[in-house]
Amino acid sequence: MQIDIIGVPMDLGQNRRGVDMGPSAIRYSNLREKLEGLGHTVEDKGNIEVPIHEICTITEPKLKHIDCIVPVSRRVAGAVATSVQGGRFPLALGGDHSLALGSVRGAAKQKRIGVIWLDAHADFNTHETTPSGNIHGMPLAALCGLGDPRLTALWDETPPVVDPSRVAILGARDLDPDEKNNLRQAGVLVLSMEQIDRIGMLAALEQCLARVSRDVDGIYLSMDLDVLDPRFAPGVGTPVPGGLTYREAHLACEFIAETGKLIGMDLVEVNPILDERNQTAKLAVEFACSALGLRVWTG
Repeated sequence: MQIDIIGVPMDLGQNRRGVDMGPSAIRYSNLREKLEGLGHTVEDKGNIEVPIHEICTITEPKLKHIDCIVPVSRRVAGAVATSVQGGRFPLALGGDHSLALGSVRGAAKQKRIGVIWLDAHADFNTHETTPSGNIHGMPLAALCGLGDPRLTALWDETPPVVDPSRVAILGARDLDPDEKNNLRQAGVLVLSMEQIDRIGMLAALEQCLARVSRDVDGIYLSMDLDVLDPRFAPGVGTPVPGGLTYREAHLACEFIAETGKLIGMDLVEVNPILDERNQTAKLAVEFACSALGLRVWTG
């Protein structure tokens, strides 16, 4: 496989600083070398240009930094679309999860996709339901056609970018009340940690893949490292107790890889300032490898 690494040092979608250093931390953990060790051809495309936090003012409290986030999202979408169009695999490194406004959109411009959203949060708020105004809590809703028109259509495309019936959220455990209503109305599949505890990780993954793989050209995986329990991934901006274990997260990536349909991936919300000896960035590299073919035993 030919893999394009695309760094998105975005820290505009949320309040806690430091996540803009995530792409560097992940690269520093030998991402390229480990992917090449699996037999892939890897090209690092460098970082998408992102304005620094200090020059982006908040003009709309319910859509913080939207004037800076939208142009960045367009650049991300273009880079990912070019990668997919060229038959390559885009691997977007974050940065906060607002980068998915561009990454998932770029893949969807080229192929009909299903989306798996591995996250402690659903990121399904809009400017009308958000309690914080942080756009990293809105990208999946925007991709599914809900929210401010500047986020639902970066250009002249007709929302939704992604069919909500082909979206599955796995590992959620921190949802806002009005966000839950958005999810119900859109018809997105949400498999919370409670449901995973009840039915098991394998059954939950089977439900996810049954939902997202129907009549699609490929699956896009957007992974927020806060989907893990903070014991395993301390270096995230919005940690929530009770998340996936190390092995459950690996199983998710391995199971998705086995479909042969994965066409792109995000690794987001790695915050080196909050991390312990780059532990979370190292996990991000491990999960990328699992999603791209690494197995302990293949006999």
